[in-house]
Amino acid sequence: MSSSSSLLASTLAQQRIEVIGLAVVICGVIFELLRRKRLKERYAILWLVTGLTLLVLALWKGLLTKFSHAAGIHYLPSALFAVAFVFVLAMLVHASLTISRLSDQTTTLAQRLALLQQRIEESSSAPVEVPAEVESATQRQPVPVA
Repeated sequence: MSSSSSLLASTLAQQRIEVIGLAVVICGVIFELLRRKRLKERYAILWLVTGLTLLVLALWKGLLTKFSHAAGIHYLPSALFAVAFVFVLAMLVHASLTISRLSDQTTTLAQRLALLQQRIEESSSAPVEVPAEVESATQRQPVPVA
């Protein structure tokens, strides 16, 4: 019986070390993306809070134990993954809200541009040539994924 409990304890310790490493890597990657200006600060906040929360829960075993018992989770690493899942879900909802807002803004911008082009054409007797930059901006182009 003692060998199985020591095996369980060593497995839990190993998993804590892995979660600590994962949290440090998440925070490091986010800081590097911020430094290179590939990620805006407002989006990085959620990621940093996620990484720091996982780090605190992995380091402070008593807090994780209290949280897991309150949530009815008996296996501590599962509680960590449940917390991470909640944060990822929050990030997905935030991203969906941002995409929806940007889609609405793009539609509004395209409509305003079309109205401006119509007014210009109506105010002059000859049709106005639209600059190539404006014409290409109104065409649908694939968004490059970096």
